[in-house]
Amino acid sequence: MQHWKRWLVVAGGLTVLLGAVHLVFTYLFLDFVVDHLWFQSLGYEGYFWLRLLYRYAVFGAVTLLFFMVFFLNFWLASRFLGGAAPKPEDTDVRVRQRYVELAKLFRSGSLKVYTPLSLILAVIIAWPLFHQWEDALFYVFGAKSGVVDPVYAKDISYYLFSLPINTLVQKRLLIAFLLLFASLLVLYYLESRILRKQEQALPRGARVHLGLIVLLVAFIEIWDFVLQRHLLLYTSSHALFYGPGFVEMRVILPLIWASLVTLAGTAFSLAAFLNTRKALKTLILFALGFVAVLGVRYSKFLPRYVDEYLVKPNEISRESPYIANNIQTTLSAYNLSKVETREYSLKAVPSLVSDPHTQEGLHNIPVWDRDLLVDVYKQLQGIRPYYDFTHVDADRYTVNGVYQQVFVAARELNIMGLPTSAQNWINEHLKYTHGYGAVMSSASMDGQEPFTWFLQDLPPRSDYDLSIQQPGIYYGLKDNGYAIAPNDAEEFDYLMGNSEVNVNYQGRGGVALSSFFRKVLFAFYFKEKNIIFSGKTNANSRILFRRNILDGIRTITPYLLLDKDPYCVTTAQGIYWIQDAFTTSTWYPNAQPYQGRLNYIRPAVKIVVDAYHGSIDYYVSSPDDPIIAAYQRMYPGVFKDLAQMPQELRQHLRYPKDLFEIQMSIYATYHQTDPEVYYKQEDAWEFARVYAGNQVVPLKSYFLTLNLIDEVKHEFVLVRSMTPKNLDILRAIMVVGNDSTNYGRMLVYSFPKSSVIYGPSQISALINQDPFISQQFSLWNQAGSEVELGNMLILPIGGTVLYIQPVYLKSTSRLKIPELQRLIVSQGEMVVMDSSLQRALKTLEDRLRARVEQWEQRRGMFQAPPKSSPPITPAPSQPPAPPAQMPSRAPAAQPQPIPQTPSEPTVGGQPAAGLPHADSPPPG
Repeated sequence: MQHWKRWLVVAGGLTVLLGAVHLVFTYLFLDFVVDHLWFQSLGYEGYFWLRLLYRYAVFGAVTLLFFMVFFLNFWLASRFLGGAAPKPEDTDVRVRQRYVELAKLFRSGSLKVYTPLSLILAVIIAWPLFHQWEDALFYVFGAKSGVVDPVYAKDISYYLFSLPINTLVQKRLLIAFLLLFASLLVLYYLESRILRKQEQALPRGARVHLGLIVLLVAFIEIWDFVLQRHLLLYTSSHALFYGPGFVEMRVILPLIWASLVTLAGTAFSLAAFLNTRKALKTLILFALGFVAVLGVRYSKFLPRYVDEYLVKPNEISRESPYIANNIQTTLSAYNLSKVETREYSLKAVPSLVSDPHTQEGLHNIPVWDRDLLVDVYKQLQGIRPYYDFTHVDADRYTVNGVYQQVFVAARELNIMGLPTSAQNWINEHLKYTHGYGAVMSSASMDGQEPFTWFLQDLPPRSDYDLSIQQPGIYYGLKDNGYAIAPNDAEEFDYLMGNSEVNVNYQGRGGVALSSFFRKVLFAFYFKEKNIIFSGKTNANSRILFRRNILDGIRTITPYLLLDKDPYCVTTAQGIYWIQDAFTTSTWYPNAQPYQGRLNYIRPAVKIVVDAYHGSIDYYVSSPDDPIIAAYQRMYPGVFKDLAQMPQELRQHLRYPKDLFEIQMSIYATYHQTDPEVYYKQEDAWEFARVYAGNQVVPLKSYFLTLNLIDEVKHEFVLVRSMTPKNLDILRAIMVVGNDSTNYGRMLVYSFPKSSVIYGPSQISALINQDPFISQQFSLWNQAGSEVELGNMLILPIGGTVLYIQPVYLKSTSRLKIPELQRLIVSQGEMVVMDSSLQRALKTLEDRLRARVEQWEQRRGMFQAPPKSSPPITPAPSQPPAPPAQMPSRAPAAQPQPIPQTPSEPTVGGQPAAGLPHADSPPPG
């Protein structure tokens, strides 16, 4: 019986011990070890240890600093304590002994008291630095940007790198010294009470010590006032602009200086009073002044009075210099200072068909909507249910020697597409491990035209001399979990006829399962025992995890903001993913924040992920960005120069859409660089809108291949359209270059304010109202199909603004494959629909020419006939009358103005662009 109890106790103890070991290992070491192995497999082991070192080095250094502050001050205080031990006759032996022991501990600066107390206080005070350790590194590694703010003329790097950490450290120091002051005050107060009973005074050293702490607290608070001067640049109380205005610079700033001076005077007076018991009047005077200044500042009475009676009656003149500062810094913060503006010249009859240069651009128009193209790719090129296309990307390739715009998508593995009966551990993690190949099609196709596939099928084939040496996709946008490859079950690659083609992974991705320990490690990590007991793994097996490229990138560089649209690029070697990443800050002075999330952004990094090997490489695309420059110094070897990127990838770089959206939303207001115009907001823009069903939604930005930057060269550009705020007419078209020579070059094509160009929502209304188009839509909707309109494209081409919108038919049955049926082309109020873009353009151009001829005929009809005097017949027997003499100063006869009909709006004597008139030919 005793043995049974003993074994039960031992078993229970071992169970508890093993449970404790499991918990400690799982929650403290498991993630750490797995992360280390993963970073090591990617070649970032040094970076992994460096980030870890930085975090704990910063936290440790700051904790040590505060520990020394507390410990040294407590130790110094101990020199002045314990001098008033109670007399033997006043207390019994036990009380006296206890006091002597306690006083001895304090007086001796005992490590048993001051060390743990100082350490606990230091950790509490320093804890925010454990999470904001990178702010401290920026202070060390940040360099000057070469740009200064317009208010204090300080380099922008001060605000990006120094001000954040200064603000944080100042607050922590203030808390630490206030806590220290309160502790010392209590200790010295208790000591002085005991000394007073014994008719003794507190040692002078104690009073000096307390006075020094008061001075230090005052200096820390004075530092806060210095920082408050700079924090005025982040004032957000103005409705129209961001940053300080007249009140902040003329009222608040002087009050900050006054607070600083009176606080310094109060501190010195208090220190003198504590040591000499003199200077009480001076102390009171400075203290009252300090309180009065703070009262005036924080009561808001004076600022509100100045704003109400001095600023608002003359707001434009008072605030103009500060509005100008806000405009300048905002444009700089969002990299909009070098935007070029061009006036777009309109022609009465554009050259859409006859001009070969215009035709070259029209041959590249992406009439297919990439959102709908996903369904087409899935149905026609998915081939098997376990393959999927996450999304379709717009790009440009040289196909058969011709530079043209294309759509491309990677065929990824969708493990959930397997039949339910086949969803087992071997199939999900050993057999079906990867996607395969990519699909590429022409962006420019006509309605009812067969698809032009540049790259298709399994294995990938092309009739256009395109090839992919390594088409396996182990890393992509899908969340397929981990895979173990190679393995003895052999991985499924693709079907050849009715037979499977298997493959063994030969890549560098993942962590080698080279030992039993690693199998146990990953079995615990993924909570899967089969990793240990499966007989299908072998000596070469590697476990591939974090295969979603966004997960991998965020694990390595969590401090970079990622664009939401990574895109795939195919080369002769393989398939790659390119992810745009941004550096951001909320500390750019005087710059308007975007949605409260940031007020500075740069497209700093291009990240390339190999879809087969899983390697992740970072290339710096904005070397003048001070933030990425600081990261380069912080983490040497991680961020490479863009010139090191392979040329076959560099030629496919795109300007990030998310960045373009942010920039254009800012530029919609801040293109008004004149402070008076900005104040009135008379030329504010917004994103052009278009009808989507019964709703009006912003028109998306899109890629085009046109000569919008260089007139003699067609380039891949990103385009967005703008309208005046609360109006639907077109006001400007924003363009940014993507090709290497003009990458990031931004242009604005503006239209004269005196002319009216129809906006997208107005064109949508005209399409809906067109009788021919409406009738055709009704017929299609009744025949087992439904009509869906694609994204509208706005093209400044051939001297006109051309609208193109694709029309798709989708079956109402379960299988819905969008079919490009027609193309709607519009210029002004003229709307044409045809199955071919060329035919639609020809019809449109003919109608425009006919309209111009009608205008010319009408002008001829309204021309006034020349006036002529009847001949004078002389009376008989009288000589002929001499010719009539005109007065020498009589004005010459002026031609009569050509009358305009009310239905023909004009601007400058010419018909207004895009406005309807009485003799317009019927649309459609």
